[in-house]
Amino acid sequence: MSVRNAIVIGGGSGIGRAIAAGLIEDGYRVIVADRNGDNAASVAAEIGATSAQVEVTDEAAVEKLFADAATLDGELHAVVNTAGISSWGRMVDHDVQLWRDVLDVNLVGAFIVLKHAGRNVVDGGSLVSLASLNARQPGDGLSAYCASKAGLAMLTQVAALELAPRRIRVNAIAPGLIITPLTEGLQAIDGIEGDYVENTPLGRPGTPEEIAGAARYLCSDIAAWMTGEVLDINGGAHLMRYPQLGKHLAAFL
Repeated sequence: MSVRNAIVIGGGSGIGRAIAAGLIEDGYRVIVADRNGDNAASVAAEIGATSAQVEVTDEAAVEKLFADAATLDGELHAVVNTAGISSWGRMVDHDVQLWRDVLDVNLVGAFIVLKHAGRNVVDGGSLVSLASLNARQPGDGLSAYCASKAGLAMLTQVAALELAPRRIRVNAIAPGLIITPLTEGLQAIDGIEGDYVENTPLGRPGTPEEIAGAARYLCSDIAAWMTGEVLDINGGAHLMRYPQLGKHLAAFL
């Protein structure tokens, strides 16, 4: 059996790191790519992977990442993109450039990754993106993030249609609140985590490893007949309402 390679973009911390470690356990050789090259190198050294620095909004850099991966022994079977940023601000006050920055990373960047992953992954391979609960559930002050993740959900379905003739599966995962370095600031604000948990039927935040489990499934042969899907992994939070962020942030505005 040929060597299976995988690229995890955004693998320098949080969910991406957990996915990279999980794919190593599943026998993949993994390239951990991140906009923070030092973080990528540190994670790679810890889990036995290789590392790369990449900015998903830079098409030339993404193209080089895949060109370098093509020089490895074995074929590229899986690409997981977890890169993403957010902002908060009500629409009437939101800075337009900051709004564009969020869309540029979360949606345009995802398109660039899917474009070059689709060109380079082996027939029958798997592409996975990280969407969000906010792909379907609106949050006040999150217009840029919600729009970008909803767009990514539809982009996932279009890519699944276009790449199906090569049996390349394209799916996404939509987490709810996950405990990561990225969410530490949010959780530090009084009342926000409690509001999330109150609106999560299973009664707790998730962990990076739980999202990694879904990614490992989607990259495996067990999921060979699944494509165009956006998996809600959020403890049932999509069944209820989104936290009232503005109410909790009022003291900081």
